[in-house]
Amino acid sequence: MTWYTDTRDLLATALGVEVGLDEGFGPPTLDVPADRWVEALRVLRDEAGCTFFDWLSAVDELDQGFAVVCHVARLGAASEQSSAPAVAHLLVRTRIPRSAPALATATPVYAGAGWHERETHEMFGIDFAGHPGLAPLLLPDEFEGHPLRKEFVLAARVAKAWPGAKEPGESDHDTGRSPSRRRMAPPGVPAAEAWGPRPPGSEAPDPMAVTAPPARPARGRGERPARGERPARGERPARGERPARGERPADGERPARGEQPPEATGGGDDG
Repeated sequence: MTWYTDTRDLLATALGVEVGLDEGFGPPTLDVPADRWVEALRVLRDEAGCTFFDWLSAVDELDQGFAVVCHVARLGAASEQSSAPAVAHLLVRTRIPRSAPALATATPVYAGAGWHERETHEMFGIDFAGHPGLAPLLLPDEFEGHPLRKEFVLAARVAKAWPGAKEPGESDHDTGRSPSRRRMAPPGVPAAEAWGPRPPGSEAPDPMAVTAPPARPARGRGERPARGERPARGERPARGERPARGERPADGERPARGEQPPEATGGGDDG
């Protein structure tokens, strides 16, 4: 038994519902029902000692809706009598449907959640019932849409070259060097004719249906020209037509090894 399993059991008993514990990755995560969200946070603060609030955000899980996650912690000195570490990190998670993204505000339990819920509201479109004021926090007033939803199209990637381009063809920086390179769309960029707002019931292409550029067709062996039909790199002259490097004397004209040519023996007149 660890402090996390003890906290899970404490929370399940207080709420009277089943509480899941996920210790697979990162801080342990407790899964609670959406209708017991605020009550679960209050039990963790008052009875489990999680008095430190860190952050609250959401994750777009498409067909499964949205996961709202809150990070809290218990601060205290470790002791042999308690299984809790000196700082016990804990994630609290609940899921809400995509068709009705709404959840009760956590501000009565953690006042610092107000800023985080405002950001989550404008980035994901989740309504936090009872929040004192879900005014825009980061985006301008005229902004339309929720940027962290996965169906939101990154229009800036269509209008401007991808700054993270690393491979040839991913931006305009190498078109002069390699004009034959196929342009590659960066992640999250649909085809140019597919992005933009779509009214309900529109027959226009779905912005989520990102179409990759057509793959280069494979070339079969039968399509390659035969070896004899390939153009020669350059015509080489026949062996007999090659120019001689220098005229060599015939065998009968060569002097013997022990003899010297006449001009070297001084064979002139004695007179």
